[in-house]
Amino acid sequence: MDTLSDVLRAVRLTGAVFFDVDAREPWVASTPAGDAIVRKIFPDAGHLIPYHVITHGSCWGSVDGEPPVHASTGDIIVFPHGDAHTLSSAPGMRGTPDLTLYRRPGVGQLPFSVTMGSSQADPAHIVCGYLGCDATPFNPLLAALPRVLHVGGQSNGAISTFVQFAMAEANQRRPGSEVVLGHLSELMFVDVVRRYLETLPSDRTGWLAALRDPFVGRAVTALHRSPAHQWSLESLAREVGLSRSSLAERFTQLAGQPPMQYLANWRMQLAANQLLAGTDNVATIAERVGYESEAAFSRAFKKAVGMPPSEWRRRRGLTLS
Repeated sequence: MDTLSDVLRAVRLTGAVFFDVDAREPWVASTPAGDAIVRKIFPDAGHLIPYHVITHGSCWGSVDGEPPVHASTGDIIVFPHGDAHTLSSAPGMRGTPDLTLYRRPGVGQLPFSVTMGSSQADPAHIVCGYLGCDATPFNPLLAALPRVLHVGGQSNGAISTFVQFAMAEANQRRPGSEVVLGHLSELMFVDVVRRYLETLPSDRTGWLAALRDPFVGRAVTALHRSPAHQWSLESLAREVGLSRSSLAERFTQLAGQPPMQYLANWRMQLAANQLLAGTDNVATIAERVGYESEAAFSRAFKKAVGMPPSEWRRRRGLTLS
């Protein structure tokens, strides 16, 4: 089983290309924090991941508390935690975000074209987009990613494909390009995450590091493959070929929480997704994610999100309508 894909499906990853930018020096563009604009771009998402593809020229990307990143043609900068950030022609520049730019467009209106600066300098061309997803009740991937991900233009695979498409669409918008680029941005993000995983030092901890561990990775895969199974620490340890104490210690060290707590959190994410996706009653969903009684499930769900599942579904439904 592909655990990363399982998580991305459960947290409802959705992509969109929003801005097509031509910028001539000197220029600066500031993006507000994701929680300030996420519902304007993805009305049913709880978290926003901005990304920027440099299709021509270069720029600097910066976020408070991190060193500025220099990006050039073919590079991609991703801000997984949705931090407010700045792109500019030189490091250290600051701007004020324009919240009026972020609105729900009509069909076929994306990406918005933006021109910045007035000099005769060769413009930088940047494709700016966003990925929406759920951050709660449980998104183990987000916590495992740094605040800034920078991927070089010499990369292959989905990243280079996305850059090529973005450059083509910048020159000639074709019917259906909005949908094509949205799905390609999702593939691009997966490829960025995979490349980050490949570069993790051997002593790094976190959910992605847990996936590559031969024992903890198999344990996580087993929990995702059969989340409704009545797992115990003993049965999970037997599944992966470790003692109970060794698995508990190794799992907690890498994943940041004990195996059974991880399973409980993952069940809540699956349940939240199903509550939003359909009309099945709470008892059916409770059984589907491994709870023998609706009451036990409701208590666990309320502990995770702060309200009972029926109320949570109703409030989210009102938010989305």
